[in-house]
Amino acid sequence: MSRLAPLSEEPINEEEDNSTGSSKKAHSWKNWFRTHLSLVFNKKSDLKILLSVLGCPLFPVSIHPKPEINEVSSSAQYIIQHFTAATGCRKLEGRVKNIFATGKVTMTMVEELGAGSTGSAAGGATGVSQKGCFVMWQMLPNKWLIELVVGGHKVVAGSDGNVAWRHTPWLGAHAAKGGVRPLRRALQGLDPLAISSVFSSAQYIGEKKMQGTECFVLKISANQTDLAERSDSIAEMIKHVMFGYFSQRSGLLVYLEDSYLTRIQSPGSYPTYWETSMTTKIQDYTLTEGVKVAHSGHSSVFITRFGDNLKSGLAVTRMEETWVIDDVAFNVAGLSDDCFIPPTEVQRNFSEEDVDWKSSINNS
Repeated sequence: MSRLAPLSEEPINEEEDNSTGSSKKAHSWKNWFRTHLSLVFNKKSDLKILLSVLGCPLFPVSIHPKPEINEVSSSAQYIIQHFTAATGCRKLEGRVKNIFATGKVTMTMVEELGAGSTGSAAGGATGVSQKGCFVMWQMLPNKWLIELVVGGHKVVAGSDGNVAWRHTPWLGAHAAKGGVRPLRRALQGLDPLAISSVFSSAQYIGEKKMQGTECFVLKISANQTDLAERSDSIAEMIKHVMFGYFSQRSGLLVYLEDSYLTRIQSPGSYPTYWETSMTTKIQDYTLTEGVKVAHSGHSSVFITRFGDNLKSGLAVTRMEETWVIDDVAFNVAGLSDDCFIPPTEVQRNFSEEDVDWKSSINNS
């Protein structure tokens, strides 16, 4: 089954023609490996790369992780208690069924670094900024849907609690492999309940100053089982780790930083490594129905490609996004489970994979 790529964790070839309805060809790792340069390092693909990486990335872990007891520190619990008190989100527990939000985004591809680039170390804008907007619905705890329109292209992604999926105009609908995880945009200060739930099981790793703000740092990592579920014979998902920076003064989440590393090796070739790193500054916490919700932020992404077989050496692509929340509301009337039903082709593929999985278990 095809998969939704969180933070480009599978740098798929979305240039393939999907008009025949065959998504397997478009998602073949072999096809991607033969044509990867035509997408990630092709100026004509800037908008598709922006939407693929910045549009609808997923969080590295599920919204209700089950860590081992020794992974949950008293320091992490204290930090999350400070956060819930600062946002006031405790009053939402047990009485909020859904969340609605609308916002605007501005995405920009920045000049490539390395691989023969003549740009400065900081890079420079090579394309026109793409402006757009999005609408997002959530039904707690793990159903969500987002519609994002940028540069005339519409991307839709969602989760019905069992499968996460994405639809793009150039690729069609495809589902995520592995467990259902929350949308990263919801954890950029927009959904304090989800933030407190996920980070309450995080590892406390110390303190760090981020742009003048003294912060406590909490770390979350996808475990080996989750990584294995997102791997196959050609692509190995090595890590997906996230750091949450909580202000010591305000108690609020002010930065998110995550990194994903994939090892790609087709038969008879040398391995190539892809690392995608994203940092997000979260700001403008504003009271919404008595709860503090972040209303703006800025994200920077670096996609780094390296390996012994790359004659040009290290190659880096950088992109930026600025986002603003226009409206947030809780308990919107009329929102039902039917609003989160995946597209027909996703349901069919998910059912077929479930049958194959059960058959393999029975035969083992």
